[in-house]
Amino acid sequence: MPSTFTRYPVETERKDPGIGGKPPVDRRPTGGGGNGDDDEWKRLGRSGPGELLKRVRMMVFLILAAHVMFFLALAVMFYAHQGVGHLDTRSPEFIGDWHPVQLPPILFLNTAVLILSSLTMEIARRRIFRELDVVEEWLGMGRPALMRALPWLAATLVLGGLFVAGQWTGWTQLSGQGFSFDHLATPAVYFFYIITGFHAAFLLLGILALAISLPSLGLLRKVEYRQIAVDSLSWYWHTMGLVWLALFALLALS
Repeated sequence: MPSTFTRYPVETERKDPGIGGKPPVDRRPTGGGGNGDDDEWKRLGRSGPGELLKRVRMMVFLILAAHVMFFLALAVMFYAHQGVGHLDTRSPEFIGDWHPVQLPPILFLNTAVLILSSLTMEIARRRIFRELDVVEEWLGMGRPALMRALPWLAATLVLGGLFVAGQWTGWTQLSGQGFSFDHLATPAVYFFYIITGFHAAFLLLGILALAISLPSLGLLRKVEYRQIAVDSLSWYWHTMGLVWLALFALLALS
């Protein structure tokens, strides 16, 4: 009796002559809906890249929420101290101790620099998530997404350094006008240094993280890890920019 063979349908991969295979568009590491790569990660006992990105973002948001609450507390104290004063011994009049400080003009330039740095950071974030470049990295065709993002990250680092240097110049200018940190004439001087100083310190943390990331991103083996790193940095940087705009308005309108 002749042998019989059952033919099973074989799934073949569609070819694209321009790239060499079907692009893994549905398997983007952080595309927010690709199941192929997430299934592979689950088989390895790990969370998928999309889930990992959500978890990292949640941790970043919690940290940023604490930062925002800290500056909100400073703003409340800033307003509360504006009503502080004393009674004149020679008359029953209440004399306020709060005397607004004229902001150094360089702070306006610093604000523009920080806004520009937020723009360059967002461009870097979009470059690292650019779909076509990510597909090429997945296919082993170099690291175009990283190469496109690095110049914008470097520009953000330079602009962040310029902002902090400008803040230092503003402090020097204010001190040269006789309003040093230990100036006893008005509590407004204290709050100016405290608010701008703490913001500069938090921004320096972002600058340090960015300076470490620039040479380290190329050491990360997977593109999704590089995306998560840049995404986290961008959220931190944007938040510090928005916080500064609020603080600058607070100081300018007081």
